[in-house]
Amino acid sequence: MFDRLAELASEHAELERALADPGVHADPEKARDFGRRYAELTPIVNAYTEWQQTEADEATAREFAAEDPSFAAEAGQLRARKAELEQQLRRMLVPRDPNDGRDVILEIKAGEGGEESALFAGDLLRMYLRYAERRHWATEILDSTVTGLGGVKAATVAVKAAKRGASPGQGAWARLKYEGGVHRVQRVPVTESQGRIHTSAAGVLVMPEAGQVEVDIDPNDVRVDVFRSSGPGGQSVNTTDSAVRLTHIPTGIVVSCQNEKSQLQNKEQAMRILRARLLAQARQEADEKAAAERRSQVRTVDRSERVRTYNFPENRISDHRVGYKAYNLDQVIDGDLDAVITSLADAETAEKLGGDDGNAGA
Repeated sequence: MFDRLAELASEHAELERALADPGVHADPEKARDFGRRYAELTPIVNAYTEWQQTEADEATAREFAAEDPSFAAEAGQLRARKAELEQQLRRMLVPRDPNDGRDVILEIKAGEGGEESALFAGDLLRMYLRYAERRHWATEILDSTVTGLGGVKAATVAVKAAKRGASPGQGAWARLKYEGGVHRVQRVPVTESQGRIHTSAAGVLVMPEAGQVEVDIDPNDVRVDVFRSSGPGGQSVNTTDSAVRLTHIPTGIVVSCQNEKSQLQNKEQAMRILRARLLAQARQEADEKAAAERRSQVRTVDRSERVRTYNFPENRISDHRVGYKAYNLDQVIDGDLDAVITSLADAETAEKLGGDDGNAGA
C-alpha cells in the first residue's frame, strides 16, 4: 500500500507543477482533467503526509520513553493515531469509479399510476433540485413535460458540482449515481376521493455528462426532426417549429428538446443529452463484459431494479438495496438526501474493502 502511496504523492507533485504552468491552461480540457485528478489526490496525499509525520514522531517518542517514562503515553497516542490514518488510507485507496468527478444528466419519468405518478415525478424533481441547492451545485432543466395538475411526465436536468460546495475530487456523479432505478410511492393521491392509499412509481436515470471529445458523434448518423413545442411556455410555443428531435441511427436512441425558444438552442441541449446517453450505454456494455469482476457495481446501476419506497402515511423512506430505513420522509423529499446516499456509498465501499486484493485503485 505504501509503495502505491509514494507513487501517488509523486504524481500529485507533478500535477501541481503542471497546473502552475500557464501553457497548460491554454487547453481548458487538459487543465480541467489535471485539476480534477489533483483534487482527487490531495486528500490522499495529505493523509499520507500526516501518517509519515506521525510515524516519525512515534519513533522519537519511543526513543525518549526509554530514558523518560513520561513519553510512553505520548508514544501510545501517536501509535493509535497512526493506526487510524492507515485505516483511512486503505479506504481512500479503494478502487474508485472513474466517473466520480463528473457532472451528471438526470432524467425522471412518470411510470405506473397515471396522474399520481406524474405528481410523484414532480416531487422527485424538486427533491433533487433542493438536494443540489443544499450542496451548492448548479442545475439546469434541459427539457420537461408537465401535466395539468402540475405533475411531470418527463424531465431532464443537468447537475454541475460547484467548486465551493463539492468535496475535493467529488462531482455530482459520486453522489447521484445511486439514484438510478424505479422509485415507488405509497400515499393518498390528491385525485383520490375515498382516502385510499395508492402505489405508483417513477423512473430515474442518472448518466455522467460526456464531453464533446469523449463521444464523437458523426452528424451523418443523426436524423434531425423539428416540430412545434407543446405545453405552457412563451409566445413562440405552438407557433414555430422550434422543438427538436434527434435520432441516433446506429443505436436507435431518440432525444427530444423543446424548452428553449430557438431551434438551435434545443438542438444543442438535445446533443448534450445524446452524448450522455451514448456514454452511459458504452459504460453499461463495459460493465456487462466485466460482470464477474464488477457484479456489485452493475447491480447498483441496474435501472430496472426497484430501489426505494416513499411511504407518506408512515413518513418512512426505505432503500431496498441496503436495508436502509428512516422515518424522516418529509425531510428527505425536501432535499435532505445525504443520509440515505451515504448508506449506499458506505455499503459499496465495505463490499470493495471485503474483496480488496491489495491493489490500490486511486
